[in-house]
Amino acid sequence: MTSTNDRASLADGLRFAFGTLTVFPVRVARWDRTAARAGMLGAPAAGLAVGGCAAVAGASALLAGASPLLAGVAAVAVPAVLTRGLHLDGLADTADGLGSARPAEDALRIMKRSDIGPFGVITLLLTLFAQVAAVAELYGESPARGAVAVVLAGLTARLALTLGCRAGVPPARPEGLGAAVAGTVPPRAAWCAAALVTGAGAAAGGLFGVTGAVHHALAVVAGLGAAALLLAHCVRRFGGVTGDVFGALAETAATTVLVALTLS
Repeated sequence: MTSTNDRASLADGLRFAFGTLTVFPVRVARWDRTAARAGMLGAPAAGLAVGGCAAVAGASALLAGASPLLAGVAAVAVPAVLTRGLHLDGLADTADGLGSARPAEDALRIMKRSDIGPFGVITLLLTLFAQVAAVAELYGESPARGAVAVVLAGLTARLALTLGCRAGVPPARPEGLGAAVAGTVPPRAAWCAAALVTGAGAAAGGLFGVTGAVHHALAVVAGLGAAALLLAHCVRRFGGVTGDVFGALAETAATTVLVALTLS
């Protein structure tokens, strides 16, 4: 039976996840490491909500008579709006930092600047093009395939944050959101969350048969694998993670899932 303290911790964690990762009107009551741990474990729940809203937007566009391409644009735009564009901004800043070829301290300063450099612009454009193209193709196959893909991408993107916050992954700076959440999630809990989301992906893919179940589960694994490679590179390059790196992990995982689902 769940204790009162456990229920409070869960509630604080969900408020932390939704309050920091979305624009939903949620008041974050606690900013300590305990709330951060619960919040990052609850990050996939925020991803489910964002992905669900994106799927509704895409389906609504199709019902209104829009083409799969316009439905794809709508479905990709919604997560950007519901996250204040923070993950996309983090992706661009991380690309600028990695592309600068500067020492870690200088690269982190580049990432902290408000402007976006050429590496960031190119990465942002290619990522958005890839997402829209993939979602449009999936909506062209069937509305159900497009909707499932968008929701699964949202889930996997936030699960990448859960795994990025596991113990042993250091922060690159002593301050900021990255430092607040880095290393808060026990590895076993993080991998359990990964197993649950992968299982959910297989169940959703089961709507399209056994092959669909395997395909969707592998898409989740591919998304997490791409994010893990980026995480390892950023830790080597910057000495740890930052809020920008977390944004890059989310967008990398989401894009990989969507692209993987278009592959036969």
